[in-house]
Amino acid sequence: MTATPFPVGEIVATRRPHRKDAARNYDALLAAAREAFAEHGSDASLEDIARRAGVGIGTLYRNFPTRRDLFESVYADEVNTLCRAAEEVADLQPWEALTAWLDRFSGYMVTKRAVREALNDESEIFQTCRDSMYAAGGPLLERAQRAGVARADMDFTDLLRMVAGITATAFDDDAQRDRVLAIALDGVRTGR
Repeated sequence: MTATPFPVGEIVATRRPHRKDAARNYDALLAAAREAFAEHGSDASLEDIARRAGVGIGTLYRNFPTRRDLFESVYADEVNTLCRAAEEVADLQPWEALTAWLDRFSGYMVTKRAVREALNDESEIFQTCRDSMYAAGGPLLERAQRAGVARADMDFTDLLRMVAGITATAFDDDAQRDRVLAIALDGVRTGR
């Protein structure tokens, strides 16, 4: 699999400052926002995000003039990470590549739920991110299907909905979530 440029990367790249110190602050804000959204949803405090990033609130607003800018950047950054993950696992055996990527996808769903509360699903960023994610992960399922290790009677949308449904459920801990996901993926795997 060759590296594919994903248009969603442009969203973060165009907003990310070029100066090293400003870029570090920007990256710290994205990481802090991701954590805060995972813990508190879309109501996470901007002041808390700035504090977690080790910057002042003015730095947050310089980088993200509106709350929506912050949500969009965090979401696009998560999708960028998911797209890179597809490239990173591409050299694994087909089933291992698919399940490694789905593991990353399940982590991404936590951020998506928080951002979905704040952004309209029909927004341009959601469509761009969806297209990028499908371009990155879809070939992993197709490759597993061609290798005869994944069901041929399903498509990528079916697979993502199944995993998204599982990750939307409350679990006692990550180990339980991982176990339930593994059970569901056993229903996808063929030729065991």
